[in-house]
Amino acid sequence: MRAISLHILFPLTMVVMAIACSSSSDPKSPDEPGKAENTIGSKDVFPSLTFSLPVDMKQAPGDSSRFFIVEQGGVIKVFSNTADVQTSNTFLDIKSKVRSGGERGLLGLAFHPDFKTNGYFFINYTSGNPLKTVIARYKAGTSDRVDAASETILFTFNQPYDNHNGGSIQFGKDGFLYIATGDGGSGGDPQNNAQNLKSHLGKILRVDVNGTGKGNYGIPTDNPYATSTAGFLPEIYAYGLRNPWRISFDMTSDRLFAGDVGQNEREEIDIITKGGNYGWRMKEGVDCYNPSSNCNAQGLIDPVHDYSQSNGDRSITGGYIYRGRSIPSLAGKYIYGDYVSGRIWALETDGNAKKNNTLLMENKGAISSFGQDISGEVYYLNYGEGKVMKLVNGNLN
Repeated sequence: MRAISLHILFPLTMVVMAIACSSSSDPKSPDEPGKAENTIGSKDVFPSLTFSLPVDMKQAPGDSSRFFIVEQGGVIKVFSNTADVQTSNTFLDIKSKVRSGGERGLLGLAFHPDFKTNGYFFINYTSGNPLKTVIARYKAGTSDRVDAASETILFTFNQPYDNHNGGSIQFGKDGFLYIATGDGGSGGDPQNNAQNLKSHLGKILRVDVNGTGKGNYGIPTDNPYATSTAGFLPEIYAYGLRNPWRISFDMTSDRLFAGDVGQNEREEIDIITKGGNYGWRMKEGVDCYNPSSNCNAQGLIDPVHDYSQSNGDRSITGGYIYRGRSIPSLAGKYIYGDYVSGRIWALETDGNAKKNNTLLMENKGAISSFGQDISGEVYYLNYGEGKVMKLVNGNLN
């Protein structure tokens, strides 16, 4: 029997059990690990701080003085961006609203581009029974503590299973909010949600948080189905994704990257374009999935890079294009990792095509998310240890 693939955010013991049960027998891919680059390492940049199951990390626009960490259970922490910081404060606590555990929880955070003026930020979390995803807006005041009663719900959609909830949210340079959603869970997308243009699941959604017409948000006029008469959802920007756990924009070009978690054969990185169909469940990475051969790939967009799970890499964590100054050799490269293996790579592209993929480091723990500060430096979160790690020159850790 084909094993259900691994996904992010399982407890580590469950990850080990799932690996043991995997039936994947793929030969080693051309991207097998090899020897890691020994000139780049990582550093516990805030050694006095530890977080509970951290899954996202952000800075507010134009403010390099603070970081915000999303804890899966329903809390956002805020702390000073200084190496000797001793404590973090609770920015928002909505544990009473969040249904967490496994792949559920408070999963994403995005600050409004005009946060300094309006205090608005947005979150993505799972709640309720039956389970649903909630996209909500909150308003920060003059203190570091946000009133949980300031919530305004933009929209919700049902989750048929507990897994594949996606969770990442990001603002583009166009000012619109992009929302990554999983296919709804189970294994193999049994309801074919990712290809269903009447479902929010398995998509990249795009909404206008400053607009109206859909209650507390609007639809960008150039969304692919903004004026559809066939009942297709106007929020849809791209589709055919399995579980795009982490998405990000390049600070320079504004290309949208997605790390899409695979079933039990391949993991993939996609460059998202408006109206694009990325193939799931017809394809898993570059391979046919359903059907298992001779699938109709016409009109589908292949990943810019995918890799086999046969080397122990079983759950991609999408990252960021490096735009910092402290590691010149990484300039313009997409930094990403794998939650299960703890490996981190640098993907070099030529436009929307892969040029080179380099292993940077190994055994870095359960990598739940990457982060990027406003100067372009890249960080990652060690989910099990609750630590914030920063990429640095020199193999420090």
